[in-house]
Amino acid sequence: MSRYERAYGTDWDGLDKDGAIDRAYALGVAASLGEYHPDELERIRGEMDTAYNKSVVDLAFDEGKNEARKVDVEAAESEQRAVWAELVEGETVTVDEDEVPTGGRDGLPEAIDRMEALDRPTPDKNEAVERPDFLEKD
Repeated sequence: MSRYERAYGTDWDGLDKDGAIDRAYALGVAASLGEYHPDELERIRGEMDTAYNKSVVDLAFDEGKNEARKVDVEAAESEQRAVWAELVEGETVTVDEDEVPTGGRDGLPEAIDRMEALDRPTPDKNEAVERPDFLEKD
């Protein structure tokens, strides 16, 4: 029994879009590790009702294949297991607040990035009733 069959099974009757995407991604990872399930992929695609949803399933499959390509098919079983665990079983990823990208192609636009001007004062301080810094003389 393959990793995919152990994790997801193949005796399903119907899939929603999210379930289909998850399964297609896992099939892509499995394909990169040398386990091919073309019939299962076609069956998943057949569950999608629009061409758009079918293309999303195909993209998920391709993404799984591409992300798992860092491992050679002939690699040790333990290394393949680690890739499967990382990509499909999903270890929790934490992102440090200071490392969240802002601006540019991969992050938030600078126009909606966090500004200090919108921060509320802490309740125990009198900053809300004090004169703003820019009105103070140097």
